[in-house]
Amino acid sequence: MDVAEIKVGQLGINYVLDGSRTASLGVFELTVPPASNVPPPHSHSNNEECVYVLAGTLRYTVGAETRDLRPGQCMSTPKGVVHAFSNPFTETARALIVQSPDIGAQYFRDIAAVVDAGGPPDRSALLAVMTRYGLVPAATGGPTA
Repeated sequence: MDVAEIKVGQLGINYVLDGSRTASLGVFELTVPPASNVPPPHSHSNNEECVYVLAGTLRYTVGAETRDLRPGQCMSTPKGVVHAFSNPFTETARALIVQSPDIGAQYFRDIAAVVDAGGPPDRSALLAVMTRYGLVPAATGGPTA
């Protein structure tokens, strides 16, 4: 399935396989430039996720564990566990993200409509989109979308 790259602020999402319509496995490439705004720490009610770094370094946190992942390294996030990512480094990071079942490309299009609307993102609109797709923001503060 060909899906054009989706831009959410500075982030790029390029779907390889959108499995959301069949509730199956989904795969996309995530591009994270240095110092990008990223989603707040959150968990997924319905999805497990695996992050495999292709280029650069991606700081990834699952629960209480934070690691700086380099090419060839990965971390997985069980359903319901809070996770977050960032790129505090000087090189753009690229990672392959695998979700089961897939959240789908439409989630990122819906988030992009809020984030890229101009001005600071509407937090209540972001939370509404996240909730609709089964994402639960963490109770504590952190990076913002």
